[in-house]
Parts: sequence; C-alpha cells; structure tokens
Amino acid sequence: MLRSKDIRAMRPEDILAKFKEINDELMHERGVAAMGGAPASPGRIRALRTEVARIHTIIREMEVAAAVKAGPKKPANEPRANKPTEEKREGPKPKVKKEKAEKPKKEEKK
Repeated sequence: MLRSKDIRAMRPEDILAKFKEINDELMHERGVAAMGGAPASPGRIRALRTEVARIHTIIREMEVAAAVKAGPKKPANEPRANKPTEEKREGPKPKVKKEKAEKPKKEEKK
C-alpha cells in the first residue's frame, strides 16, 4: 500500500507507471469478481480503488501546481470573446403554447 508522501517523492514517470500497474490489477480483480470467482482477498478491490484515487489526486495536484506556476494564459483585464454585449442581451423567450388537436367525436348509438 502506498502512502501519499511516498507517491509525492516519486518522479512523475514512476507515478504514471505505478498508476497504470495498479489500475490494471484493479481491472483484473474486477474481472475475477464479475466471473463469479472468489477473490483471494475480499478487501483488495477497495484498497486498489483507494490507491488509484490517491494517485489520481496527486497527479491532478501536480498539474494544477504547474498551471499556477506558469501563470495566466491571457491578461485578466481582457474581455472574453464569447461574452454578449449589452445591446444583444434579451430576456428569456416566451413559450409558445401548442394547440391541441381535436379528437374525433364518437357516433351515438340509438
């Protein structure tokens, strides 16, 4: 079982390799369980899921830290291109009610 501090101490290539290895092992365990086989260790699937989530979280933290370190991609004071201007803004469009089709009347029996 890997601890968070052990994962953070690894190089990014090693982390990705470990992630792939654990994910493959999880898929194997799920396959065994789906086929109706008795798992060797009943809690192993849960432990593998936890490890996969832990590694995935640390990978995401590294990506966010790298993005923050790189800085913003464009100046913050620049307006967005897809933002509608004031004169183009309109309120919600009213819903159009559909007319109901008339049902054919049944002939009365005498």
